[in-house]
Amino acid sequence: MTAPPQNLTQLLVAWRNGNQAALDQLLPLVYDELHRLAQRYMNQEPPGHTLQTTALVNEAYLRLIDQPEVAWQDRAHFFAVAARIMRHLLIDRARGRKYAKRGGGAYQVALDEAANFSQERAAEFVALDEALQALAEIDPRKSQIVELRYFGGLSIEETAEVLKLSPMTVKRDWKLAKAWLHRELSQSSKQ
Repeated sequence: MTAPPQNLTQLLVAWRNGNQAALDQLLPLVYDELHRLAQRYMNQEPPGHTLQTTALVNEAYLRLIDQPEVAWQDRAHFFAVAARIMRHLLIDRARGRKYAKRGGGAYQVALDEAANFSQERAAEFVALDEALQALAEIDPRKSQIVELRYFGGLSIEETAEVLKLSPMTVKRDWKLAKAWLHRELSQSSKQ
């Protein structure tokens, strides 16, 4: 069950102001939604991956509570930051698979298709992250919209709320950002 946004926002503000009890009340209210968000990410992982959804949720939550300098605005802001943290955790993991300590950037010859798929999937995930970083250099707002919509699973309205934009602006920027990313990823795959 999702907590009412005003209750969650009140707890976030209380936590930001140093109330440790608010943090203790926060976890049960956000856990299911964090788990849903993590499950969305994990569904994109190849078969046979070793990271469990619960481990991703726990690691993200630990990083979230270790950010006292964040001025939490509301529920949507909290989940946007959570989405960004999960994205970075998975990108780091994908880079680790792609550039393994032993073997560097070289692809290993795998005996089964799953291992090949895993290596390809890691490369695709890293390419998407690099394209998203390039978009952020050109147009940070469009990059944020992609992050919130694709990685965060936020709706057009929730994204508009987080970024303090109109839903029409978010729709337009979302469409343009997807086209730009598609072009970038298509060009990079040809190289």
